[in-house]
Amino acid sequence: VQLQASGGGLVQAGGSLRLSCAASGRTFSDYRIAWFRQSPGKEREFVATIARRGGNTYYADSMKGRFTISRDNAKNTVYLQMTNLKPEDTAVYYCAGDREIIQSRMTLASDYDYWGQGTQVTVSS
Repeated sequence: VQLQASGGGLVQAGGSLRLSCAASGRTFSDYRIAWFRQSPGKEREFVATIARRGGNTYYADSMKGRFTISRDNAKNTVYLQMTNLKPEDTAVYYCAGDREIIQSRMTLASDYDYWGQGTQVTVSS
C-alpha cells in the first residue's frame, strides 16, 4: 500500500489542523494505520492508531482529549484531527500502515512496514 500524508501547516497555539493519510494500491481496510511524529533531534514518537475497521483507537497520553483519529475506508483515508495545538506539537507527522502488526506492538514505529512521506506541522506560540 502507498500512503500519502497531507494537511500540515502553520497554526497558532490553541488552533486546530486536520491531517489526512490517503492510501492506494491494496485493500485499505486490511491495514492498521498509525500516526507518528518526529521533531529535530528526537526519536520518532507514537501519536495515535486506529484498527482496520475503525472500531478501536489508541492515543499517546499527551494527545488524549486533543487529537482524534478516524478513518473512512470507502475513501481510503485516515484522518487526524488535532485541536488545542501546542508549540511542542511542532513536528513532521507521518502516517504508517501494516497488515500484520499485533496489538501489543501497535505503538512501535519499527513494526510498521509502510510509511507516508510526512507533513510538517508548526505551532507558533
